[in-house]
Formats: sequence, C-alpha cells, structure tokens
Amino acid sequence: MGDIKLFKFAGASVAEIDGGAVALERSLQTLFEKNLEVLIGVRFLASEYTISNGRIDTLGIDENNCPVIIEYKRSSNENVVTQGLFYLDWLMDHQSEFKWLVMEKIDKKTADEVEWSAPRLICIAGDFNKYDEHAIKQMNRNIELIRYAKYGDDLLLLDLITAITGREDATATTVVPATGTRIRTMADAFAAADQSLLDRFEALKDHASAFGDDVQVRTLKHYVAFKRIKNFACVELYTRDSKLMVYVKVDPTTITIEPGFTRDVTNIGHYGTGDLEITIASDADFERAKPLLLQSYEAS
Repeated sequence: MGDIKLFKFAGASVAEIDGGAVALERSLQTLFEKNLEVLIGVRFLASEYTISNGRIDTLGIDENNCPVIIEYKRSSNENVVTQGLFYLDWLMDHQSEFKWLVMEKIDKKTADEVEWSAPRLICIAGDFNKYDEHAIKQMNRNIELIRYAKYGDDLLLLDLITAITGREDATATTVVPATGTRIRTMADAFAAADQSLLDRFEALKDHASAFGDDVQVRTLKHYVAFKRIKNFACVELYTRDSKLMVYVKVDPTTITIEPGFTRDVTNIGHYGTGDLEITIASDADFERAKPLLLQSYEAS
C-alpha cells in the first residue's frame, strides 16, 4: 500500500497518518462482516461456514442477489484464489443449501430471486502479489481482489486492484407480459432490440466504462449492472418504446425532477439498485444523463 499516503490537517500543520498492509486479524474480519453492506454492498449470511472439505470465511449475497464468497488472505504465501474457486464450485453444487440459508437469514422472496448466473469470489488482503493478479486473469469466473490498509485506529481504506468478469450466462427465459411493453430477460431484450436501441446501449456502456479502470459490467437476468465495488447504474432495455431505463444512486431530492426524463423511485419497486430512474430515449437524453451517471459512479 506504499503508493497511497494519508495526511491529517491540523491548522497550518500537516501530519502523515501511519498505515500499511498488515496481517488481517480476526477482529478486522469481524468488522467487515458487521459492515458488509456499507463497505462492499454485500448482505451478510454466515461466518466460517463449514462445508464437507473446508470452511468459507464469509458467505453473503450482494445487491444484485448474486451469491458472494469472501476469503481473507492472512499471510503472503496463502493462495486464497485457488481456495475460493473450490468454494465457488461447492456453492454451485449446493444451491438448495444456499437458498435455505438466504431464506433463514433474509426472506423467501430474496431466496427465490438468487442470481445464479454470476456468483462472486472476493479476496481481501493487506496486499497481493503479481502472481495473484495474473492468476485470476486466466480464470473464467467473477473474481475481485480488494486490498485494504488501516490508518491509525479508526480509518480503513479499500482499494479494488483487480476485477475479472467471467462468462455471462443471463439466458434464462421467463414469460413476456401480455402487453409486450417489457422484455423480462436481458437475453430476450438484446435479441428483440432495434439497432438504434442497441447503439444507444453501447454508447452508454462505453461512456460508463471510461469512468475508470475499476468499472465492471455484469449482464444479469433482468438488467445490466455497472459497478465498482458496488453498483452505480442498472440498465434495462424497453424494446417497444426503444428506450433505456437507468437506475442510479443519486438522491432524487438533490436534483430537479424532469417528468419524462427523471423520476424518484425511492418507494417504487424495480429491478436493480438506485433511487433515481432516468429514461434515455434519444441522444439528447443521453447527454443530459451523463452528469448523473458520473455523480453515481463517484458516490459508489
């Protein structure tokens, strides 16, 4: 963590706060588990979850309802990536067990909506080496390496150093509503979209991806999630009206709502995350949406 320095201002003087990549203590794992949603957008399910051939450090489910396995690298020679991949394979073979855990810890609705197309492995450590980063690039899985540093007694810094997105498999089919106004799966939506809508989606994807190297794009069953450590935009394609519906993490009370373009959906159910809905039906809409997309990215 030598490339990041933190300083504290006290009047005219400046003092560096000591920090670094230290061995991860059990107390820090406990801190993560008690604050998973705030730190990385994951709801906590279990700690030290015992399976037949091992023990998963932390088991959770993220804001997209994807299963999440979190492994903590406590020593420089520990291979948490290989270990985590074994646990991912176990998870896919024990979906019913995971579903029962979600039902017990959260609710049945969430358990019924588990997104099995994109399970995640998150590895957290004081530091990673070049071999760790190289290894995950060879694997067709959703894997993230998050580095942390403690500064003083009350500051924690998280740094997403590498994220790999595996093969997208959001092809499950569901019934299309009789009105035909909304395609229920992204696989069907992309197949039914006209070229102008596809071009507009690609333009949004290129624009959002250019915000930073940490942007990840995940095609899920009902929407496409754009995320850093946490989501910053969720996009659906409405094919009949040839428009994009985008949900971002911008507080609707901080902007002027424009009917037909933006809508406060804080108390309105929808797929994905975010309290502000943006309708992009034209190039002009897309230009107006760009500052809101950036604001959500910077807040995530």
